[in-house]
This record gives sequence, structure tokens and C-alpha cells, in this order.
Amino acid sequence: MIQNIKNRWEITQNWQFIHIILGLIATFFSAYLIAKGIITSFAIQNETYSLVAISICTLFVAFILLKITFWLFKKLYKRWKVTHRWQLIAMFLVFAVTGSTAGKISDPLMELIGLSRETTNGWIYWPVRIVLIFPIYQVLLVIFGWIFGQYIFFKDFAIKMASRMGFGFLFKK
Repeated sequence: MIQNIKNRWEITQNWQFIHIILGLIATFFSAYLIAKGIITSFAIQNETYSLVAISICTLFVAFILLKITFWLFKKLYKRWKVTHRWQLIAMFLVFAVTGSTAGKISDPLMELIGLSRETTNGWIYWPVRIVLIFPIYQVLLVIFGWIFGQYIFFKDFAIKMASRMGFGFLFKK
């Protein structure tokens, strides 16, 4: 069974299994958070029924997330020119961790410059936050890409993204 997994995901060294394990943990944790949000909105009074409903909903959502992920793998394998399937999991993890971290870092930075969600008009707060998140996201993308062993892909990806947003002059050779 392990050899089948290694062959399917093109794993050549045992340390590469960490990407599959982290990917499954992230998928099931995301499914749990989605399921918990759905089930708690129904305000089920009985704790046992609520726990069973969350468990069943988590499995269902995880199944859907895995189906979508495998469909994306087929589409992105050739487009991103990866050499091993496990690299796609690493790339998805980098995107997830980078987005979450950039969002978390931007909150205290917004407070530092004196803009809070409660006291600032949404028409000012959200554009400023998005402008603030963009450079943080770019830097974190490359850092987490390096940590997950995908530095070259994410360096090129960040440069391409910045270039498409009009900052290509920063990266002229």
C-alpha cells in the first residue's frame, strides 16, 4: 500500500510524505471548520446530535474538498510544470499558509497605522488593508515557498503577479 502511494504521488524519498500528511490534515481541518460553521448556524440544542452532525458534515465536506483538489491537480500538473505530484500539495500548502499569515499580520499593522475596523469607514479600511497585504503576501509567498522546497516556483510566481499588477519595473533585469 505504501509503495502504491509512493508511485501515485511520485515520492522518491520518505521525507516527501510530510506533504501528503500536512495536506490531509489541512483538508480535514478546513472541512471541520466549514462543517462547524454550517451546523452551528442551525442551532441544534442537543450536544450529541450536534457532534454527530458536525462529524458527518466534516466527512462530506472533506470528500468534496478532496475531489476539487484532485481535479485541480490534473489541471495544474502540466500548467505549473511540476516534476512530482507531491509538489502540488506543497504548493497548495504554501498558498494556504501565506494567505492566512498575511491576513493575520495585516491586523496589527492596520492598528499600528491607526486604522481599526470599528472606527474606520469600510471604504477606507478595506482598500488600505488590501494595499498593505499585497507586499506582505509577496514576501511571505517566497519565504514559505522556500520553507516548503518550492522557492523557484514561488519567486517566479510572485514576480509574475507583481508584474501583472503594474510593478514589473521593479524586476527588470
